[in-house]
Amino acid sequence: MKEKTKVSDIDRNMYDFRYDEKDAYKVQEGLTPAIVEQISKEKKDPEWMREFRLHCLDIYNQIPIPDWGPSIDGLDMDNIVTYVRPNTKMQGDWKDVPQDIKDTFERLGIPQAERKSLAGVGAQYDSELVYHNVKDEVAQQGVVYSDIESALHGEYADLIRSHFMKLVPPTDHKFAALHGAVWSGGSFVYVPEGVHLTIPLQSYFRLNAKGAGQFEHTLIIVEDNAYLHFIEGCSAPKYNVANLHAGCVELYVGKNSTLRYSTIENWSKNMYNLNTKRAIVAEGGKIEWVSGSFGSHTSYLYPMSVLQGRGARCEFTGITFAGKGQELDTGAKVVHNAPDTSSYINTKSISKDGGVSVFRSAVVVKPQAKRSKSAVSCQSLMVDNISRSDTIPAMDIRTNDADVGHEARIGKISDEAVFYLMSRGISEEDARAMIVSGFADNVSKELPLEYAVEMNNLINLEMKGAIG
Repeated sequence: MKEKTKVSDIDRNMYDFRYDEKDAYKVQEGLTPAIVEQISKEKKDPEWMREFRLHCLDIYNQIPIPDWGPSIDGLDMDNIVTYVRPNTKMQGDWKDVPQDIKDTFERLGIPQAERKSLAGVGAQYDSELVYHNVKDEVAQQGVVYSDIESALHGEYADLIRSHFMKLVPPTDHKFAALHGAVWSGGSFVYVPEGVHLTIPLQSYFRLNAKGAGQFEHTLIIVEDNAYLHFIEGCSAPKYNVANLHAGCVELYVGKNSTLRYSTIENWSKNMYNLNTKRAIVAEGGKIEWVSGSFGSHTSYLYPMSVLQGRGARCEFTGITFAGKGQELDTGAKVVHNAPDTSSYINTKSISKDGGVSVFRSAVVVKPQAKRSKSAVSCQSLMVDNISRSDTIPAMDIRTNDADVGHEARIGKISDEAVFYLMSRGISEEDARAMIVSGFADNVSKELPLEYAVEMNNLINLEMKGAIG
C-alpha cells in the first residue's frame, strides 16, 4: 500500500464534501426583531416562545462580546444567516429523505451506525431535523426521543416550557441570548423513572449552508433511577467565510440516575463554535461527559455540571486538537452545591502547526458542600515549537471540609521516542501520529467503537496533513 506523504494525498472526503444549496427557505443575513419574528412564524411557535425570542434579542443587544478569551473579531452577525430550512420535511423513513441529504449522512456513516448499535437517531441538516427514528422496543419503555419543536406542540409542551433555558438562561452570556432568539432544531429526550437504556441515542448535526449559523437546542430529562447514553456528532464543510455554531444543551439528571453525554465535534476551520452545555444532577445521580473537539477556527466550550443533591457526581473526559489557524479555548466547570459530592475532570490537549490550545476550568465548592471531593488533571502535548498551550484553572472553595486538587502537565513529543520508533522501521510521520494517538487513548476508550475509530482517523488526518 502506497504511503501517504502529501496533504493532497489525504482523503477528507468523509467530512469535507458539500452539496449545492437547495434550500426551501432562508432568512436574510443579520439579526433584527423582524428576522426573529420571521423565524418564530416559520417555526409556528406558541406565543410564549415568540415573546421569549424577542426578549432574548433584547438581552443579546445589551450584553458585550466576551473580552477574556480568543478573538472573535472575524464573526460579524450582519453576515450570518440565522435560519436555513432544507428542501424537505422531517422524515421517519430513511427512503423518504431527499437523495443529496441522504448521501450526506450515508457518507458520514449515520444510517449504518443506526442499524448496528443505536436505539434512535436524529439527523439535523442546517436549521432543521430531516430524519428521526426510534426503535419500537425503546418507545415501548416510555422513552420519548423526538425533535424538540414537535414536542413543543405535543403532550410534553408544558414540560418543555418549564425546563427550556432554565439551566442556561439568556442572561448567562451574549451567545446564550443569541441562541434563545434564533434557536432552531434539536432534540428532546425524556427517560421515565426506572428505565435503563442499554443502547445509545444519537443526534448528528450537519451544517451545509455557506455563511450560516446553526442553533440547535438539546433538552434531556432523565427521571430517577434511570440510565441513558446520548451521543452527539457535528461536522461541516469548509468555506472561505465565517460560519457560526451556537447551540445549547440542557441536561436534567434525576436521583440515582446516570447520563453519559458523548460528543465528537469535527467542524471545519471557518467555524466559530460558541456552544453552551450544562447539566444539573440530583441526589446520588451522575453526569459523565466525554468530549472530543477537533474542528472550528475558534471555540469557547466549557460543559458545566451543577451537583445539586447529596452524593451527586461528575466525570469529564476530554480531548482537544488545535491545528494551524485554530484557537480552541475549552475546559469544564463544576459547582458543588451539596454535601458528599464529587467531580473528576481529566483533559488532554494537542497543538500542532501553530495551533493554540487553552484549558480553562472552574471548580466551585459552596459552604454547604461539606466532604466534597474534586480532582482536576490536564495534560498538554505540543507537537512542534510554534504551537502554544495554556492552562487557566480556577478554584473557589468556600468550606474547609473539602478535598480539592489540580494537576497540570505541558510537554513536547520526545525526540528519543520518535527516534526509537523510527529505528523499528516506522516513518517519522507515523511515529508522531502513534505517539499522539497513544496520548489520546484514554478518551477513545470511553467512546463507542465507531466513534473511537472516527477520533483516531481525525488524529491521523491532522498529523499527516491538514483538515479543513
